[in-house]
Amino acid sequence: MNRSPTTAPARGWLPHPLLSLLLASVWLLLQQSLALPQLITAGVLGLVVPRLVAGFLGPANRVHRPLRALRFAGIVLWDIVVSNLTVARIVLDPRSRPQPAWVKVPLDTQHPLVITLLATIVTTTPGTVSCVVDEAGGFILVHALDCDDVDAAARGMKDRYEAPLRAILEGVQS
Repeated sequence: MNRSPTTAPARGWLPHPLLSLLLASVWLLLQQSLALPQLITAGVLGLVVPRLVAGFLGPANRVHRPLRALRFAGIVLWDIVVSNLTVARIVLDPRSRPQPAWVKVPLDTQHPLVITLLATIVTTTPGTVSCVVDEAGGFILVHALDCDDVDAAARGMKDRYEAPLRAILEGVQS
């Protein structure tokens, strides 16, 4: 069987450890309690659900730089807040003249999770939407609400999002 070096086989008690941790954490946050029954339920959810869906998710992806992943999550959250304020200003200011544009972002990766997360981040950030993900052509087509320099916008998305995602999930130096 030919496996990618960035993935591990989905076996054992925790086929997707990050999903297990996320499910257990979200359960505890929703319950707002660390009582024993809630801890047991969180543990059962964290163990059972990933095992049930492992066949649909495929092998787990390995995070090569977990601290960088946390830092990257902060950057993305910051960008979402700033973009919300920027879009609000554009929409609410009657004098604003946004310059919508299509931005073709060439990809330096074929890693499906990197491409998926990049498209998701672009779409989640207000003012941009990934409209086409062309894995065969090696690009993502993004619609930007206000863009005066298409090349700079493409470079910005590659440098700010794709490069860190590649470092986190592929172990590529950036």
